[in-house]
Amino acid sequence: MSVSSIGEIAWVLGIVAWYFIRRPYERRAKRVRVVSHRRSTSEKLGLAAALLGLAIIPAFYVATGIPEGADHPARLWAVVLGAAIFCLAMWVFRRTHKELGRNWSITLEIRDKHELIRRGPYALVRHPMYTSFLLMGVGQAFLLPNWVAGLAGLAGFAVLFLLRVDKEERMMMEMFGSEYRDYMADTKRIIPYIY
Repeated sequence: MSVSSIGEIAWVLGIVAWYFIRRPYERRAKRVRVVSHRRSTSEKLGLAAALLGLAIIPAFYVATGIPEGADHPARLWAVVLGAAIFCLAMWVFRRTHKELGRNWSITLEIRDKHELIRRGPYALVRHPMYTSFLLMGVGQAFLLPNWVAGLAGLAGFAVLFLLRVDKEERMMMEMFGSEYRDYMADTKRIIPYIY
């Protein structure tokens, strides 16, 4: 088995893990009443960009090898590093969902009895879900030896982050006021101690 095949298998296993982590929370979220939301066209574009970059483009590459003109040599060290980063992404992803519990939503929503979570990964960063997507994008870049498919995850993450994080923080400030402002002063956005 080639190194590039090992990287592709690791990426597929990571995406399967992502699905199985998220699925139960999606089902539970449907049972919790939404009090307010900030759904918008830009949010839909951000979610579509993330889906395209972190799932559709790399899945198409894994299935077809296209665009093969953008391939570069696969390296074992890169696949090992990419798999480790993707595993870390899934760990953060799962912990984030677990801590959010009934507050979780795929869109910008405030749910009934919404609370500000400051434990687990939320003790270090305000948006650990985005941290997990960033880690997925970095892991994907190491796992898939193709400049387009490998880097598509980081591009998709960037679009989602830029279109959504400011709106999310404004919504949380409206909901929690000075409590959220204090939380912002105590934490970084997505990278502990840095940003």
